[in-house]
Order: sequence, then C-alpha cells, then structure tokens
Amino acid sequence: MSLFVSMSFNLNLVCYLIMIISVLFSVAFLTLMERKILGYMQNRKGPNKIMFMGLFQPFSDAMKLLTKEIFFIKISNYIYFFISPLLAFIISLFIWVIYPFMFNIYYMNFSLIFIFCCLGFNVYSSMIGGWSSCSNYSMLGSIRAIAQSISYEVSMILMIFCLMIMSESYILVDYNQLQEYMGYYYYFFPLYMFFFISILAELNRTPFDLVEGESELVSGFNTEYMSSLFTLFFLAEYSMILFMSMLIVLLFFGFNNYFILNYMYHIYSILWIRAVFPRIRYDQLMFMCWKIFLPVTLSLIINVFGLKMLMIYIIL
Repeated sequence: MSLFVSMSFNLNLVCYLIMIISVLFSVAFLTLMERKILGYMQNRKGPNKIMFMGLFQPFSDAMKLLTKEIFFIKISNYIYFFISPLLAFIISLFIWVIYPFMFNIYYMNFSLIFIFCCLGFNVYSSMIGGWSSCSNYSMLGSIRAIAQSISYEVSMILMIFCLMIMSESYILVDYNQLQEYMGYYYYFFPLYMFFFISILAELNRTPFDLVEGESELVSGFNTEYMSSLFTLFFLAEYSMILFMSMLIVLLFFGFNNYFILNYMYHIYSILWIRAVFPRIRYDQLMFMCWKIFLPVTLSLIINVFGLKMLMIYIIL
C-alpha cells in the first residue's frame, strides 16, 4: 500500500512538473504573440529578426534579462525586496494545481475556494514589492494595488458565488459536466461580461493597469526591479493571463470540443484590448466596481437563488 501511494505521489509530481514547464514555454510564446499583435495593430511587423519570423525572440529576451546585474537600493528592505517577486511567481504556478486534466493531479473538493485564496494572496506581492523598494512611485503603486483589489475582488467573488448557487458545487471539474449541452454563457451573458472585465482588473491589464501606470508612476510597484527579479514578476503576470483565460472558459463554456478556440479567443482579447483601449482614471474604476458591478451582481444572486428555490419546490 505504501509503495502504491509513493508511486502515485511521484507520478503526480512528474505530471505537475511537466505542466509547469509547459506553462513557462507558453508564457514565452505568449509574449511574442502580444508583441506581434501590437505590431500589426500599429502597422509594423513586430519581432521578426531572430531565427524564423522572430520565434526565438522570447529566449533572446530571457537571456538578456537574466544576465543583467542585480543591485539593491541602499535604503530598501533587502529581504522583502527579494521575497516579493518570488512570492508572485510561486503563486502563479501553484494555482495551476487545480487545472482539470483528464487525469487530475490533485482532486480538490473546494477548488474554487482555493482559487479565491491564491488571488487574494497575489496582491501581497505587489504590496510588499512597492513597500520594500522605499520609492515614492513604488509605494503609490502598491497602495493602488491594495485599493484596486478590494474594489474588484468583492464583485468578482460574488460573480463566482452566483455560479456556485446555480451549479451547487465548489469543484471546478463539475462545471464541465453541468455544461455538457449548453454553457452558462447563454444564461448569464451580463455576468460573463462583468467577470471578463474583472479579470482584466485582476491581471492589471489595460484599461486597468493603474498599478503600473507608466505615464504616472514610471513603472509602479516594480519600478526598482531589474534582471531576474523583474523576470519573475513578468512570468507571474503572463502565467496568470493563461490561467484566468482558462478559468473563464471553464466556468462559462465548459470543456467541450471548442475549448481550445474559446481559450485562444480570450487570450487574444486580453492582448488586443491593450492595443485598443486607453487607461481609465482611478475614480472611474472605483465607480464601476462599487456602483455598477456590485449592485448588478447582488441582484443576479437574488434572482438565481429565487429561481433555484422555485425549481426545488417544483421538483418536490
């Protein structure tokens, strides 16, 4: 029995390592895809010099970043300055544990709750990074990250809670079976749109890139980061783009024959929005989260709960 458990654990560990390596390679080519999209949107080619059509550009950029010198600011808090990007990177990879393979690495009964915890912890990396840098711009970026996360995470959790009431499950795998014939996208289109916008805020992507506003805060909370430490933040951001795109497809479309197309569509949409929309003001973000998303989401929860009670009453 102990031998079987040991072999099962080793197999799970190998599967997880293969998945992490796949995610990191996907991040490399995701950056190339973004630069190509931005290039064509601006009527230029983008990276096209290194090897065939610039396919090895991400690896060239990685070598350049990793070989740069690392130095710490004299007044910065060295320990937390180093821990912050490491924390962001670990969380962005650890959250992939609940990915619903045909063979699950770990079958969690509360996988959606686990996602909430990881997303909640993610803001600490921005907060600690900005505070430990001892820079005014970095500190302002970390303060924005905290206030922004409080605003959108409340409504985003309630959106998923609405789906939990409908499906009566906390397990991400169950949403595949419940959407076998028709996805929640058709029932909850407003909820789907709100959730997609909340994902943009969670990822600090345009038009909600207030934490890293270049025109206001130089580079926000990661202004003082360089070399491999900046690379960890960069990998964490793009790994979360891949994960959140997968999450919205699983929650609203399910794992069907068009999963890859839906997945690529949402990734492309996140990258395309960066080239199209300007950054909104901070007060507009607060107004949208507290006065539009939250009331509408609460009303949807009440409607879904009432509909669920009516269905139970009819069945009984």
